[in-house]
Amino acid sequence: MKDPVVLNKLKSFWVNLKIVCRMIKIEHSIFALPFAYAGIFLGSHGWPKFVPFVLLTIAMVAIRSFAMAYNRLADINIDVDNPRTRGRALVTGELSVSFTTFFIIACGVIFILACMGLNEVCLQLSPFALIWSALYSYTKRFTKLCHFFLGSVLALAPIAGWISVDPRFHIAQFLMFFGVLFWVAGFDILYATQDRKFDRNYGLHSIPAQLGLDKSLTISTFCHVNTAVFFLLAGFAAGMGFIYFLVVGVSCIILIYEHSVISSKDMSKVNMAFFTLNGAISILFFFGVMLDVLT
Repeated sequence: MKDPVVLNKLKSFWVNLKIVCRMIKIEHSIFALPFAYAGIFLGSHGWPKFVPFVLLTIAMVAIRSFAMAYNRLADINIDVDNPRTRGRALVTGELSVSFTTFFIIACGVIFILACMGLNEVCLQLSPFALIWSALYSYTKRFTKLCHFFLGSVLALAPIAGWISVDPRFHIAQFLMFFGVLFWVAGFDILYATQDRKFDRNYGLHSIPAQLGLDKSLTISTFCHVNTAVFFLLAGFAAGMGFIYFLVVGVSCIILIYEHSVISSKDMSKVNMAFFTLNGAISILFFFGVMLDVLT
């Protein structure tokens, strides 16, 4: 007969796990994971082997979950005062601090073990990746460049994918790094416009809070122009073909549309621009790289 105490603990663990996955918005892995997959296809010069592909997937989901859960824990005292975030599970008490801490540690361990299974370079760089992803949670407290710091965290994805199978560094990796950095910074600035008044009153730093709405939209546009430039340069450096450049062109059209539906007079479509359009760009980029490498 199964012990009811054990069953209750397992049930409680499962419920908490579902809550924490909802809290960290696990579906937002769509932003970084496709770029990691693009990197592994480029590093493999074709189809990657099954084991590295699986380990890369585990590593990416683990570090993304680590970073998001850490951010929620670090921001709990801020979230409780923000009308937009005070319904988060840690704030309401639906999720405990102790379970979230356990989840963060578990994700960090899983990430390091996955990196260990890939190669020595990935293992040596894994502590840096964890520290860098955790530091983002504090940047809003002292610099309006926090959006670019977040961009640098996600921008490690194509490099991580590439070195997971080819632990050497190539100029194309760093050009993609900056392409992703500016892409993320651009849409994070748009997302941060929702909290500009709260951030300003609370003493937090962000471009919308410090510079206002109009300048923020201009800087976001500038970021996405840089995205297009760096993705094009990365394609030339990696010797990509027609399919890749076609996909970059389509991505640019999506970015133009993203900025056309948002203005200082109408910010109602920020969430659609943030998730739907940018999610489409990351997936499109991956398929463009994959098809180009395989043909």
